Amino acid sequence: MTSTLVPRPSVETATGEVLAAVPAPVPETSPQAVPDRDADAPVLAIDIGGTKLAAAVVEPGGRIAVYDRVPTPNNPAMDAEGLWRTLAALLEKLLAEAGGPDLAGVGVGCGGPMTWPDAHVSPLNIPAWRGFPLRDRLSETYPGMPVRVHNDAICLAIGEHWRGAGRGRDNMLGMVVSTGVGGGLILNGHLIDGASGNAGHIGHIIVDPDGPPCGCGGRGCLEAVARGPALVDWAREQGWPGTTGVALAADARRGHPVAQAAMRRAGRALGLAIASATHLCDLEVVSIGGGISQAGALVFDPLEETLRTHARMDYARRVSVVPAALGQTAGLVGAAALVFEATKYWSAD
Repeated sequence: MTSTLVPRPSVETATGEVLAAVPAPVPETSPQAVPDRDADAPVLAIDIGGTKLAAAVVEPGGRIAVYDRVPTPNNPAMDAEGLWRTLAALLEKLLAEAGGPDLAGVGVGCGGPMTWPDAHVSPLNIPAWRGFPLRDRLSETYPGMPVRVHNDAICLAIGEHWRGAGRGRDNMLGMVVSTGVGGGLILNGHLIDGASGNAGHIGHIIVDPDGPPCGCGGRGCLEAVARGPALVDWAREQGWPGTTGVALAADARRGHPVAQAAMRRAGRALGLAIASATHLCDLEVVSIGGGISQAGALVFDPLEETLRTHARMDYARRVSVVPAALGQTAGLVGAAALVFEATKYWSAD
């Protein structure tokens, strides 16, 4: 486990471009968002996924001051308490490295499904946790401060809206296209949660009613067509010999016809879904992160072509689709915003 002090971190975009760090402007945090706490106090931000547990101390302007991560222990012998102890040790070490700061609160992005907002989590890619009371355990560990947990894809969308590609826009859809397809919806400058906290889940918009079966039990969902493993499966059925999404994208860049067709398939499906979401929600910008966004024009060109073919209402034509700007830090920045900008991004309490 390595820990890193980050005085001025750079940010790698989804396309691999390295940008200057997000500056630390005059904090926009509403005084009501973190009541009765030091306005300069940082947030402990946590990102829980199937491959890594990441945490950061995040300052009010969104700058990451200290960062640490460990691999998610997913060996068959790992039980719920063992995984919790791994996370607790990561957080203890991180805060010690940061000098034991007084915290404004704890914000968490975690894979789903989960009950929301109480955050009994059952991440599909973390079998050790089934109904694990994550929010309760964190509240016991860090008493007297807000602890807020949301879906990891939603935290990515929040991060992009607050300090990334959607900054300054009021109406945005943030998407993650990787091993699955998820998203978060910002309208009129506020996160839309829906009845169960799952609003914005664009991965289950139907893009092909006769398409492949989806893990949700439906057929032809965007996720069933455009997620990385689905593209690999489709390409292999067409005779492509590779086995990974990284290899598929590389072969597409080298001109392999089946690999290029797979990228066009993903782009078309994304364009159809975004056209529907834009007509429904009157979006200004759609930010796309995750592995598929790194394919660049191979995906974004057919996406744009399909979007412009199907987004025909005048208001829908104004939408722009861009790669995510914050890279792997977006989920942590968004988790921090659950505390810093609660009036925008947290409706539960």
